[in-house]
Amino acid sequence: MSYLIVGASSGLGRDLAYEFAKNSNNLTLVSRDKKDLEYLKSDIEIKHKVKVDIFELDFSYQNNITKFILEKKDIIKGFDGVLFPIGMMLDNDNIKNSEEKLNKLISANFYCVANFISEVLNVFEEKNKGVIVGFGSISGAVGRQINTGYASAKKALETYFESLIITNSNNNLKIQFYTLGYLDTNLSSDKKLLLPKGSTKKLSKIVYKNLKLQGVKKFFPFWWVFINYLIKILPFYITKKIIKHF
Repeated sequence: MSYLIVGASSGLGRDLAYEFAKNSNNLTLVSRDKKDLEYLKSDIEIKHKVKVDIFELDFSYQNNITKFILEKKDIIKGFDGVLFPIGMMLDNDNIKNSEEKLNKLISANFYCVANFISEVLNVFEEKNKGVIVGFGSISGAVGRQINTGYASAKKALETYFESLIITNSNNNLKIQFYTLGYLDTNLSSDKKLLLPKGSTKKLSKIVYKNLKLQGVKKFFPFWWVFINYLIKILPFYITKKIIKHF
């Protein structure tokens, strides 16, 4: 089997690469950090004896994705599944974002993912099989004062994947989406958080185990489903006070 992982050079993407390689799958890894990809490719090939291809690609620029799709159509046809553990956060992301910053956040966290999936769907529908896995964020549960562009884009991605699940409920395509709370990555290493951080290694195992399931929509860590529910049912004047702590 062969899988594409977008955003593979660190965090969840990196652990997904090792988990899939451990289970004897060939990989195509995409990231904007070429040096980390080269190290990852070498380490995985030595440890797990699978084929690994790498591509340096920045998902924050729409033209990059269009060009990649046009040039790599034959490669895309060989994938059995694609995973998007990709996310871009920028400093001082707020309601007054510049046009350039907002474009980057929306492109990396939503638009370019959806654009890429549109091409992948054509391939998977023709084969009548394939897996598409997306990853959202609990920050998209309700409006917020910080990470405004990031949260908005992740909420759009969640809605998009819900549409994917509904549209493909009667065929052999497996569409899955995970809404993520705090994860134990370099982005959260220096932050004091109210709730425990989830293990990216554990999540990688869960994702791999669920590959054959249709219409998966889960929270990780699991307790965020309850927080998400509370945020949705409480009056907004209460929610806007709670959300400052997350």
